Amino acid sequence: MASSVPVKEKKLMEVKLGELPGWILMRDFTPKGIAGAFQRGYYRYYNKYINVKKGGVAGISMVLAAYVLFNYCRSYKELKHERLRKYH
Repeated sequence: MASSVPVKEKKLMEVKLGELPGWILMRDFTPKGIAGAFQRGYYRYYNKYINVKKGGVAGISMVLAAYVLFNYCRSYKELKHERLRKYH
C-alpha cells in the first residue's frame, strides 16, 4: 500500500528504511536550514520541559548531563593519556 504523504513531509520515525536515503537528500542542509532545525529543536525542548506549569528537574538535568558529556568528549584525549600513566 503506497503512502499518500510525500516523503519530504514525513517525520524521521515515519520513514521506511528504503525511503531513508531519499528523505535525507530532501533535507535542507544550507546554513539557514540547519539553523532552523536547531531553533525548532530548542523551542520543542523548551516548551516540553522548561515552559510548563509544574516543572521538575528533568529539563535542567538533561542540559547538565549534555554539558558533562560534551566536556568529557572534548577532554578524552588528555584523560586517556592520564589513565595509561603509571604513578609508582
